[in-house]
Amino acid sequence: MKKISLLLLAAITLGHLNVKAQTIDIGAKGGISIPNLTAGGSDQNPLNTGYSSRLGPDFAVFAEFHFSKLFSLQPQIEYSSQGGKKDGLQAFPVPAELQPMFPPGQVPPYLYANFKSEAKLNYVMIPILAKFGWDLGKSSAWRLYVDAGPFVAFCVSAKQVTSGSSEVYADPSGQNALPVGTQSFDNTQDIKDQLHNANFGIEGNVGIAYKIHRSSIFIEGGGNYGFINIQKGSANGKNNTGAGCVTIGYAYTLKHS
Repeated sequence: MKKISLLLLAAITLGHLNVKAQTIDIGAKGGISIPNLTAGGSDQNPLNTGYSSRLGPDFAVFAEFHFSKLFSLQPQIEYSSQGGKKDGLQAFPVPAELQPMFPPGQVPPYLYANFKSEAKLNYVMIPILAKFGWDLGKSSAWRLYVDAGPFVAFCVSAKQVTSGSSEVYADPSGQNALPVGTQSFDNTQDIKDQLHNANFGIEGNVGIAYKIHRSSIFIEGGGNYGFINIQKGSANGKNNTGAGCVTIGYAYTLKHS
């Protein structure tokens, strides 16, 4: 019901903007998302820290409603790859089959091993961006712009992918190996039910466009950041999503003032 309400609100908003706008463009853009997971506040532990950036796709369709030469509003529907990765000695929860190795009541919270781990999170985002642009000269086809605004996002898939093989250690320095031999960490786990379905945050970009009659091509760079800790529980700590993005795109003018 929340998704339906948001879509209805978006439709009403777009109808109102269509009436008020002097010029309307539609377009599409795509490129690279460079996401990372940041540990949320005081809920930090070896599981939710130590992530580095991964690469993924980012693409969107949009409508841009121009209200003046300077100002426009740009709502869009965006597919954004989020998440992060680790590679090397890292913590993992003690699996049930290894717990009997420890005396009752002395099972440690984590064990450690050398393997690769990647959180692959994919969202559909709906940003509404306030956009300011300047022509680079009176008769220039080049236009510089900046935009920023809030977004709501919905998680469409979430997987934790691990790979590699390693001995298992009782300490974070990798000195005290347990007598269990080399273990395989090849696994893909669906973790969508562990995450909040919705998020909200802020997005912003800087770009440059080149006008060709009623068409324009552009390149922009920017990023997004989600304000909500994505995990429902606290066993794995808390993380916030965010990504830097580089995209190229095309827009076409439908309506002139």
